[in-house]
Amino acid sequence: MGTYSLLGTIVIVLDVIAIIGIVFGSASVGHKLFWTLVVLLFPLVGMIVYYLIGRSPRDT
Repeated sequence: MGTYSLLGTIVIVLDVIAIIGIVFGSASVGHKLFWTLVVLLFPLVGMIVYYLIGRSPRDT
């Protein structure tokens, strides 16, 4: 397994974890839909931005 395959697998796993957190969070449906699309369209950057600014204080 190459380095890029390993990094890609890690990004996919972290994206799935982020999407699970989004879906089961306490935010509104629109907020969940927006962040899910951001994470799906921009996997690495979307996940990082979600964890930095997208999570509501109730989800932490």
